[in-house]
Amino acid sequence: MATGKLSKLTIFSASGIQMRTFHITWLTFFVCFFGWFGIAPLMPIIREDLHLTKPQIGNAIIAAVSITVFARLIVGRLCDTIGPRITYTGLLVLGAIPVLGIGLSHSYESFLWFRLAIGVIGASFVITQFHTSAMFADTIKGTANAVAGGWGNLGGGVTNMVMPLILGAFVAAGYTKPEAWRLAMLVPGVMLLVMAVVYYRFTKDTPEGNYAEINRSNTVDANPVSFGKAAADWRVWALFLAYGACFGIEITFDGVAALYFTDTFKLDLATAGLLAGIFGFMNIFARALGGIVADKVGVKHGMRGKGILLATMLLLEGLGIMLFSQTGSIALAVTVMLGFAMFLKMANGATYAIVPFVNKRAVGAVSGIVGAGGNVGGVLAGFLFKSESISYGQAFLYIGIAVAVVAMVVAVTRFEKKPVPEPVVEFA
Repeated sequence: MATGKLSKLTIFSASGIQMRTFHITWLTFFVCFFGWFGIAPLMPIIREDLHLTKPQIGNAIIAAVSITVFARLIVGRLCDTIGPRITYTGLLVLGAIPVLGIGLSHSYESFLWFRLAIGVIGASFVITQFHTSAMFADTIKGTANAVAGGWGNLGGGVTNMVMPLILGAFVAAGYTKPEAWRLAMLVPGVMLLVMAVVYYRFTKDTPEGNYAEINRSNTVDANPVSFGKAAADWRVWALFLAYGACFGIEITFDGVAALYFTDTFKLDLATAGLLAGIFGFMNIFARALGGIVADKVGVKHGMRGKGILLATMLLLEGLGIMLFSQTGSIALAVTVMLGFAMFLKMANGATYAIVPFVNKRAVGAVSGIVGAGGNVGGVLAGFLFKSESISYGQAFLYIGIAVAVVAMVVAVTRFEKKPVPEPVVEFA
């Protein structure tokens, strides 16, 4: 069995611990996203069942992403110390509990608490990126991270498409809609528990083995630097802002898209869910493309080139969101959505093509801080959507402006790094 970090990504292979871990980690992240946002496409039904107001729905959106800020910081440090395998297994079991239990909600207050607890699952992203970075060489880290993250994020699109169908199946079986949405949430909860078993049994912390099985004294991550030292680097906080402006907006859009299309264009639940799902489904290629392009730019122009690429993607994303906020027809809205979604998801991939190189002795800590930035962005955007005085269209306009400002900050931040050899991707 080959050990050591792989210098190429053979995405249709599951041979070796590196590729097996790669496929298990993105699939696990997919299931986490499915559970994290499984409730979102059902919100029109839940709103009616629990008699939720617009501010209450906004609070639920904020709750879903707020606790993830702290969870990502914690799991990032745990990955550095006890390893990604045990960390991910524990997170999956912990996250499954509120997903399975949210059906017990019969009031706004209990629903809000369950929605808050479910947000812990969002920390799965940090472990996914950490574990992928541990399996691949510098030449291909950005690509591998982007593919794993993108395919995992795909769960946010698939859940928008599938959960209304699962609800419909329960309704067809004779259950009322208030009963059906509760039963539907059992599906992602069970999926999370299954993946906990799979992750524990079939992955390793490193290509050489689990942390408890190997001598880490000669490795670059054997003595991780303190969290404070990792956080003292301004580049980390520039990436924190960048990820808030791309991934933070993605998770916000995942949470409000079905409601937005239902209320603005008077679509039925299934159609609104389908359109919202298309946004998430673009992760099958768009985030990966961002990572691939970033790796190639890095070969010729180093980390400075990666930084300019990221700033460009963010600027185009911001302009697209501003345009989306002004659309008056469903056809134009979907067309513009596809445009800004492309740049947003490429920015996600480009961000994590930079993260592993900021501090190689604190990859987990840096990943956790930057990942938390995504959720801070989601929380701040969520406050706009809970306001009674601001329409959803106005909220998108303000978000677009904020993203463009962040692009300027990233553009003036220098991410210098010597060029590395050309990355190799094999589809075999």
